Parts: sequence; structure tokens; C-alpha cells
Amino acid sequence: MRARGMTYDTGFVVDGRTSHDRFDPTVVRRELAIIRDDLHGNAVQIIGGDPARLETAAEAAADLGLEVWFSPYPLELEPGQILTLFRDCAQRAERLRRRGASVVFVAGVELSVMNRGFLTGDTPEERVAHLMNPPERRPEAIRDLGVRMNAFLHEAAATVREHFHGRLTYAAIQFEQVDWTPFDIVTYELIRSAEIAPHFRTAVRTLAQNPKPLAITGFGTAAYRGAGDRGGRVLEVVEHDPVTKAPLRLDAPHPRDEPGQAAYLDELLDIFDTEGVDSAFVFLFALPGYPHRPDGDPRDDLDRASLGIVKLLETRRGLTYPDLDWEPKAAFTAVAERYAGIRNRDEG
Repeated sequence: MRARGMTYDTGFVVDGRTSHDRFDPTVVRRELAIIRDDLHGNAVQIIGGDPARLETAAEAAADLGLEVWFSPYPLELEPGQILTLFRDCAQRAERLRRRGASVVFVAGVELSVMNRGFLTGDTPEERVAHLMNPPERRPEAIRDLGVRMNAFLHEAAATVREHFHGRLTYAAIQFEQVDWTPFDIVTYELIRSAEIAPHFRTAVRTLAQNPKPLAITGFGTAAYRGAGDRGGRVLEVVEHDPVTKAPLRLDAPHPRDEPGQAAYLDELLDIFDTEGVDSAFVFLFALPGYPHRPDGDPRDDLDRASLGIVKLLETRRGLTYPDLDWEPKAAFTAVAERYAGIRNRDEG
């Protein structure tokens, strides 16, 4: 596997509100250095909705010698607004590329579900439900979605290429039926659940047969028992504020299972490495808003539902990295060991 990647969040933006209130460029640079030095990564997918933040983090990653996947992540935008965001970000990514950095532009992530204008519904859950039900209409609905998606993606690719002259990709869901002609890299958000686990390796092997390089993004799970079986439904155990949508608590105690999260990531990285994947980006380094609360009601320990490989601390600094307010989970060690093994094999 060529690119040993990690996904780094600069803040998701919905209706002008960011999921990441604190954004300190010094901390960003420090964490990206840890991804390079301690996790043995050589690539980072910088995600978020604020173009300036994306550029700041991408510059820091490039200065550290990391391959940068510049990944604006639109949420609840109309197609025209998405193109405006891409145009801005493409100009920023091109400035970085011209400085000599290795940059891949990611023209969105799961656009059909996460934004307006592609599927009926006001939320991602409603959009997926409308696509999948009734079952007898599903094949036709998926074909129609593919037509709409590819028309937009061709326009998006042309818009980005007006300003950015490096490699281009899109992080797709398989049911979007993407035509990969305008893109240099085939990228899928690929999450393993219990239902598809028996066929997962074969599916990855099949996807890797495309003549273009295959990247896998969006894969990860949480640190509670059984989270890996849930696949993309892993966050359904979280109760949210009905107005702000901020996470409040878990819907049940859900026992902590850091070894389970670690094993899940290690197994997937082994599959990707052995089945021909070019680039893999673990989701996620840290997930703001999901702090570790080891005392009191276990339902308040939101970190159990976090896909982050570090646990965020509310009232103290960490022990492993005393200048930072988080501690590595078991998944951090698992990813570090897997990436070190791949690096040593490939360089040896």
C-alpha cells in the first residue's frame, strides 16, 4: 500500500456553525507531526468546511513532507454552493501544489447523502430511506441517482481543473454509480459491517481491479462493544440536542471496547494492504465534541462512540503527550504498528 493515511478534521460546517470551535495552527502542526512520526503515516486527508482552515492544515502537512489530500467536505449545501466551495479550495490547493507539495484534490465526500439536491429528504437518514424504499423501486432510484450524480461530478471536475492541475478524485458511496472518467484516482468510502464482513475482502479485491489507483476513505469504528458490527450505523447510539444537533449522551451504557476498535482497524488495513489498495485513510484522528468522561454515568462518556483513535480530555492534559489534551487509544497503537510494518517492508 503506497499511501499510509490518516483523516484529520478541521471542523465540519453546517448552517454556519462549526463542529470544531478550537483551531490552533500550532496544535494542528504538532498533531500532524505525530501522524508522521509516531503513527508512521505518509499521507493525510484534510477534511472540513472552512477553506482557510483547510489551507492552513494542508500547508502544515506539506511542510512536514506528508502527501496532502485536500478534501472540502460540504454538508447540507445546494449544488451551486458546492461548486463555489470547490472553486475556492481548488485555488488554495493549487497554490500549495505549486510550492512543490504532493497534493490530491478530493471533490467532495458522499455528496448525494450529505447535501441537498440529489435525493429527496431533509436529512441524510431521510435521503437514504427514500433511495432504498420501497425495495421494488430501488434499482430504478439508484440508476436515476447515478445520472444526477455523474452530471454534477463532471461539472465539478471541470470546475476544479480550471484552477487545480494535480490529481483529482471523489470519495464515493458505491450506490452513487460514479463514472470515474474525469478522475485520476478511484476512491470509495468503504465501511465494513457484520452483514458484509464475509464478502468484504473479495469486494476490495474486485474494486482494486480498476486500472486507476484505488483509495479507501471513511473506514473506522468506535470504541464500544459491537461497534464494528454496526458499520455506518455506529453513531446511532448517540442522542443529540434537537436544536443544535450537538451530541449529548449515549442511549445506553455501551461498554467501552478499545481492543475491538483496534482489531477492526488492523484487520481492514491488512485487507487493504494485501488486496491492491493504493491509499487508505483511517477515519479519524480525533472527533471534537465527543470527550472522554471516565467517571460518573457511562452514558456521558461520548468517546465510546467516537471514531477517533485518540480520546479527548476535558479538564487535563494527556500523559503520553503532556502538551496536548488527549490520550491515544488502543487503536492508535494498532495503526502505528501496522503502518510501521508496511513502511519497513516496502523500504526494506
